[in-house]
Amino acid sequence: MSIIRVYELAKQLNMTSKEVIELLKKEFDIEVKNHLSSIEGEEAKIIMEYVEEIKNKGNKNEDINHNKEKNEEKNIAKHEDDKFDDLDVDDDFKKNEKIRKKVRNEKIKRHLGKENKKQEEQIEDIGIVTIPESVRVSEFAERIKKPATEILKKLILMGVFVTINQEISFEVAEKIAEQYNILLEKEVKQEREEVLINDFEDKEEDLMPRPPVVTVMGHVDHGKTSLLDAIRHSKVVETEAGGITQHIGAYTVDINDKKIVFLDTPGHEAFTAMRARGAQVTDIAILVVAADDGVMPQTIEAINHAKAANVPIIVAINKIDKSSANPDRVKQELTEYGLIAEEWGGDTICVPVSAKTKQGIDTLLEMILLVAEMQELKANPNRPAKGTIIEAKLDKGRGPVATVIVQKGTLKVGDSIIAGTTYGKVRALIDDKGRKVKSAGPSIPVEILGLAEVPNAGDILYAVSDEKTARQISEMRKEKERQQYFASSSKITLQDLFSQIQEGKVKELNIIVKADVQGSVEALKQALEKLTNDEVKVRVIHGGVGAITESDITLASASNAIIIGFNVRPNNMAMQLAEREKVEVKTYRIIYEAIDDIQAAMKGMLEPEYKEVITARLSVRQTFKASNIGTIAGCYVEDGKVNRNNSIRVIRNGVVIYEGKIASLKRFKDDVREVAAGYECGLTIERFNDIKEGDILETYTIEEVKRA
Repeated sequence: MSIIRVYELAKQLNMTSKEVIELLKKEFDIEVKNHLSSIEGEEAKIIMEYVEEIKNKGNKNEDINHNKEKNEEKNIAKHEDDKFDDLDVDDDFKKNEKIRKKVRNEKIKRHLGKENKKQEEQIEDIGIVTIPESVRVSEFAERIKKPATEILKKLILMGVFVTINQEISFEVAEKIAEQYNILLEKEVKQEREEVLINDFEDKEEDLMPRPPVVTVMGHVDHGKTSLLDAIRHSKVVETEAGGITQHIGAYTVDINDKKIVFLDTPGHEAFTAMRARGAQVTDIAILVVAADDGVMPQTIEAINHAKAANVPIIVAINKIDKSSANPDRVKQELTEYGLIAEEWGGDTICVPVSAKTKQGIDTLLEMILLVAEMQELKANPNRPAKGTIIEAKLDKGRGPVATVIVQKGTLKVGDSIIAGTTYGKVRALIDDKGRKVKSAGPSIPVEILGLAEVPNAGDILYAVSDEKTARQISEMRKEKERQQYFASSSKITLQDLFSQIQEGKVKELNIIVKADVQGSVEALKQALEKLTNDEVKVRVIHGGVGAITESDITLASASNAIIIGFNVRPNNMAMQLAEREKVEVKTYRIIYEAIDDIQAAMKGMLEPEYKEVITARLSVRQTFKASNIGTIAGCYVEDGKVNRNNSIRVIRNGVVIYEGKIASLKRFKDDVREVAAGYECGLTIERFNDIKEGDILETYTIEEVKRA
């Protein structure tokens, strides 16, 4: 006969006797007095089977602590009682209520065991659930296969009050998932944009030669426009009966059955602005220098911009028809900037030209083709198009019009396109001669009609699979832009100016100056603009006489500016508006205080630079070992003065082998603060004992150098 005591059962279940007594009463309807009570017969057998099942599962508390729903238990019990009554057994057995309860409880237990198993299988089916950084409640419920109402209840209990369509953070979702034994993982946000655009590297065998794209740069009045006009008229207009019907910011020139594409840009600023946006359009830069004027400031800038873009430079020495022309002087001046003419042994092609007489134009075009040939310019025309917007405008009759230079692939009428945040479908393509064309290959400039909005110059244009994809990318980009705008739209204060400069958020510090007289406005304006440095440009966007008004606050809010008042105050309405708009208004009675405050915000608060100063040089003449101290270096101070607070480095055969701190410094048996040159001393180094005779020790300090 089976028999088991309560305390033994508690030991096996890893529970207290009290918990076991409650369990017996609740689960098996067995009442016992205390931990010494014994259970025997059929009851003990059922309980032991229960214990065995739990042991096999490997988690003793899993099923014990499982709370069964009361309604479910009643339904099962009723169902089992009904089944029991239908059995063909004698009345005595039927009347034995105690055994009936035991059988019923055993069946309940088995049924719940099955339910638990089902639940475990369901969790296994769900596995690891991945969700984004934040997720809507409805979507989260769907992913973990739970009712949304149940999730909302749990959220309310946690103190999170949201609706079914609001989002919860990953951390909150993780806490909910833990209650269902579900493991959550944060979704790695893939740049879906890249997947949708599908821009890929072309195979070498797919590449074919393409025309070079040329930009003309140089100093003002050196004849850039005249040169472009000369090329255009001699090579384009003569083939067109009515001349060029329309100018699109770029045009093609045919020479020896080959094409050259010229970009008609405003100058090197636009050239670099496009490059800054990731649009490296130009293959060759033409530097126009006047033969009678030589290298000028903007010429130097153009050289630097072209070098930064890493494009070959061809120098066109213009105005050689003038009597004061001196091409050799130009070549001489160019050598100072690393451009040495070929005839002088360098690698820069210099072509004397005259835009007025058309002299040298053909030679210049031939040189462009020669340089292009050496560059081996190639692109794959048989792929979705990729290009760069070089100009865009809103035309009254045609809507948004963009000029694009195709860089890869072929752009066709009917293609779905995306450029920056705008998208559309190509309704028409117009070439540089005003003719409608069906397609445009690599390096060919065309005007596009069909975009929904006007894109920005420098935006990269992509042809995508369909208009839906283009719209999707556009929405993603607009959302990203919106987030960036809100992140950067916080108003500037002098206190946080430095941190914003460091983060690269502030390139310009806009200031509005209001004063009692016009003379003070001008004086403050000039003094403040002189504070401009490499990291931030001070710009006075408005100056006026009189009190600080609401219109000043509105302008400051729109321009993200600081208002400086000299001998004037804001009126009540303006002060209230400034508080609402979070615009900083600073008022001063003394002019240099205003300048000092701006200077302190810009320069005094800049992180100081740190400079290393060598304080002494010592040679190790002897070493001593001390059991409690380590290695003591007997040194001679050759130069300077060694201080106990100095940092120290150990140099062996010219190589620094350790840097650290001086642990102790002694003269004979006395601890000293410092030892001057020409004296001997003993020192130990913190956490370093590998000092050898002949080592050189250098002591140094790090000094703070305030930036000005």
